[in-house]
Amino acid sequence: MLNPMIGMPQGAEWLVILAIVVLVFGAAKLPDLARGTGQALRIFKAETKGLRDDDDDEPTPPTKPASELPPTTPEQPQAEDRQADKNNG
Repeated sequence: MLNPMIGMPQGAEWLVILAIVVLVFGAAKLPDLARGTGQALRIFKAETKGLRDDDDDEPTPPTKPASELPPTTPEQPQAEDRQADKNNG
């Protein structure tokens, strides 16, 4: 059986990753970065919960079969439209 060479970081690997992050972003920027990530995650969770609640709350309106719908008739032109057509045509 083959062992995967890449897996979840453990122990000292987390320390190396943390050191690289501090070097890249700087120690002063880390609290702002964590705060922004937390706010984005909170907003995302709230929106997905809202979407799930909206889907559960809205019942679908019953639809009538086509045989029960009233027949549609084409609209008759108004008297003014007919007069305008006579003048233009």
